[in-house]
Amino acid sequence: MLTPQGLKGKQYRVTGTAYPRLGRPPRKGRKILALIGSLLALALIGLGGVQLVDIFNGRGKHSTAQACASPAATAKALAAPAADAPPGTSPAPAAPAAPVDPASVPLPKNVTVNVYNATAKAGLAGRTAEELKKRGFVIGTVGNAPTALDKKVPGTAQVIGGPAAVGAMTLLTSQIAGATATPDARTDGSVDFVIGDSYNALLDETQAAAALALATKPLPTATPGSC
Repeated sequence: MLTPQGLKGKQYRVTGTAYPRLGRPPRKGRKILALIGSLLALALIGLGGVQLVDIFNGRGKHSTAQACASPAATAKALAAPAADAPPGTSPAPAAPAAPVDPASVPLPKNVTVNVYNATAKAGLAGRTAEELKKRGFVIGTVGNAPTALDKKVPGTAQVIGGPAAVGAMTLLTSQIAGATATPDARTDGSVDFVIGDSYNALLDETQAAAALALATKPLPTATPGSC
């Protein structure tokens, strides 16, 4: 028993062998936060390992190849015929399937065009021939389409020419949206312009010039590792 000096009696007494701790008691919150931090660290390490495995397996290259569309594929997608426009309007011009050398495209005055009507609408060949003549083309034969094409051109127009008329065909297809080019075995530079069921009118001259510029614009060359 310990009795402080100056005090009488036994007011204060320290008994037993246990003493109170001076440190703060442990908090459960800290343990929970530490556990969560450990779990997050393990998750990040696992995710990094999966990405490294994908890279070494070549999956990253595959996804990059899908993201970078080839210029040829893009050109083919643009070459799809445009949807039919409402009566009295012209659809937007479509790009050709492959670019053409601008030097191979002649002036309209050097292109002889035969205009044929493959539809049941009377007078289309004559009116179209007059419009092409105003734009500088030399007009050859004008009339109904041959039996092989009559009522058999569902699009806006079919442009037909031989190997010597590739540039002339490009020039002519730029005059109307959705026109398709078909090669044949003729040896001269003349071109047939066969009007189809979806034909409404030629593009205006500004639109035709834009379509021709697009048709003769070189495709960009892709460099390794870039889109």
